[in-house]
Amino acid sequence: MIGTIHMSFEINSSEIFGVSAATLSTIAFLPQVLKTWRTRSANDVSYALLLTFSAGCFCWVIYGFKVEAQPVIIANALTLTLNLAILAMKFTFENEPKVIAAED
Repeated sequence: MIGTIHMSFEINSSEIFGVSAATLSTIAFLPQVLKTWRTRSANDVSYALLLTFSAGCFCWVIYGFKVEAQPVIIANALTLTLNLAILAMKFTFENEPKVIAAED
């Protein structure tokens, strides 16, 4: 007799809100990363915001490890990566030598 495998894919409302929050919080930074890259400027984003938010995401990652909450770890590690990318671009673009076009 062949046994059957029964998998349950029940998702409760807490999980739906958790996944939704993780997804929205993470993708919220994508437009800023793309805009910063495209315009080569992050003048409108403060270092205080980027550093504070990065520290918060890092704390969430540590918390996720402590309570063994993989979704918390993954979402905040991705958000931290995006935030650090903006921070790196801000620093790089602000410290690039400005090229002035010569007039003909």
